[in-house]
Amino acid sequence: MLKIGVLGAGHLGTIHLKCIQMVGQLELVGCYDIDEEKCKSIAASYGIEAFDSAEALIEAVDIVDIVTPTVSHFTLAEKAIKSGKHLFIEKPLTHTTEEGRRLLKLGEAHQVKIQVGHVERFNPAFLALSEHDLAPMFIEAHRLAAFNPRGTDVSVILDLMIHDIDIVLSMVPSPLKSISASGVAVVSETPDISNARLEFENGCVANLTASRISLKQMRKLRLFQKDAYISLDFLEKEAQIVRLYEKGGVGLPPSDQFFELETNSGVKLIHVEMPEIEEVNAIKMELESFANSIEKNVKPVVDISDGLRALEVAHKIIEEIKKRGNLTSV
Repeated sequence: MLKIGVLGAGHLGTIHLKCIQMVGQLELVGCYDIDEEKCKSIAASYGIEAFDSAEALIEAVDIVDIVTPTVSHFTLAEKAIKSGKHLFIEKPLTHTTEEGRRLLKLGEAHQVKIQVGHVERFNPAFLALSEHDLAPMFIEAHRLAAFNPRGTDVSVILDLMIHDIDIVLSMVPSPLKSISASGVAVVSETPDISNARLEFENGCVANLTASRISLKQMRKLRLFQKDAYISLDFLEKEAQIVRLYEKGGVGLPPSDQFFELETNSGVKLIHVEMPEIEEVNAIKMELESFANSIEKNVKPVVDISDGLRALEVAHKIIEEIKKRGNLTSV
């Protein structure tokens, strides 16, 4: 079994501790947190060791799971990689893109596996599309949340929007051409609401909106491509696929759920599909996936290059907001 320890025993860290104990390939050794008393209390509740330093935990395990505030990611990850440990690190990868690039080179030099915690890749609604051909030309995403002081150490772009940035980059096989963005700091020192428009060289456009000062929660993504409209609800874990077919054409799915649509080129058939959603624990699944990548020596589903690319796009969005002059720091 692979021995794993968790750095950071806050809200998300405790969720990781619980999920790790559900993964058969992993042996949870212990945790470390700068709050010594909290660390001891949580460790006792899970029957694991409370380490007195990050270095001691790193020395005792095969995998280091970093679930600390973003500003500490680089320092802790650097220690783990230089010690030859595999690394699971929560998003965003690092505080700056330069730190992310340095970790990428370190990981390659020390030949360790690194996975970034972009958990929406394991959302059952997104997984339900894995067998469908995706070629989106327009994407619209809305990720809205109520204000929570716990996430304000970074901007809403790095806190929330980065989830959708990663999803979009994973679906669009084309270099990014241009970015335009705006954002407003309402209750914190960094943007609390932001909108970004990403244009790709293949013509695809993604319009992303994120807010952490909303009265309701929403995590929806809509894809538009030739002859198809696809809707994902990450919060409700639902997916819907609407496709357009030629009447009397070949390749029609075996279904009586068709609607006729009059168009200038004749009658088309509209088919609505609700893919079966398999209920999964996304955090457990991403940790299990990482363990599999180590055991089988294959690329993690969301490796450090994916995390770095999402981080770089997020920071380009931040720079675009700065250029507008309504924020002095982000």
